[in-house]
Amino acid sequence: MQQQTPPEAFDLAGMVADLNSLLRLKTTVIGIKMFARVEEMAAIPKIRRPSAVHTTDQIVSMASRLGWTVGITGDDLVGAQCRAVIGLAPQDEKWLAGENYVGVWHSTAEDARKRQEALDVVPFGQYQAMAVSPLTSGRLNPPDICLVYATPGQMIILINGLQYTGYKKFEWGVVGETACADSWGRALKTGEPSLSLPCFAERRYGGVPDEEMLMALKPEHLAKAIVGMKQLAKNGLRYPIAPYGIQADVRAGMGVSYAKK
Repeated sequence: MQQQTPPEAFDLAGMVADLNSLLRLKTTVIGIKMFARVEEMAAIPKIRRPSAVHTTDQIVSMASRLGWTVGITGDDLVGAQCRAVIGLAPQDEKWLAGENYVGVWHSTAEDARKRQEALDVVPFGQYQAMAVSPLTSGRLNPPDICLVYATPGQMIILINGLQYTGYKKFEWGVVGETACADSWGRALKTGEPSLSLPCFAERRYGGVPDEEMLMALKPEHLAKAIVGMKQLAKNGLRYPIAPYGIQADVRAGMGVSYAKK
């Protein structure tokens, strides 16, 4: 049998230092890694296991808000919704029906089903466990995806960095509740950078502040964004974005960026 090449490791601590310098982030940048076997997750150094039942939002925030390295299986999560988004429970007919959401998040069974069908989820059967950890710990190197919490102003600079070379238009959706499917669900499923507006559950149970958005992306995409943001900063396009003044003559300011060489 041909031996597989191990995945590339990254200078995760250096990447976080660059991110904090470029964007002045307040929240710890973390990684998520999925595991085919529980034993692989349990072997991570200094990993914590929950002693209570949680939402995935809480597990993610234990890493991003408290700096912990935490590992879970489906049994540690409340209900099928959290499990199914990360592929630790089947996306079967009962789950798709979304009966629990009728009269809560949606007015009809048809609306609830449409929302369930709209979610981006990891296919069931590939994984038995998940771990989260601050990137700077190096315990998940490489992680499958990185999570960056940022304000809209910080987030647009991150997106501009991703688009500096190899430009592409990003198109994201909003499923509403269960917005984790817009972020880590979509990024784990597709491998593409995935932006979300954290939902009610993420803010209530995960403690995500009002002002934060969430970008989930592979470490190679994060490294690309950092290279792009460094070049943008050299061009004078950096965070924080200083207000120019809504009544000022704009030509002097625009001339700094677009002056003829």
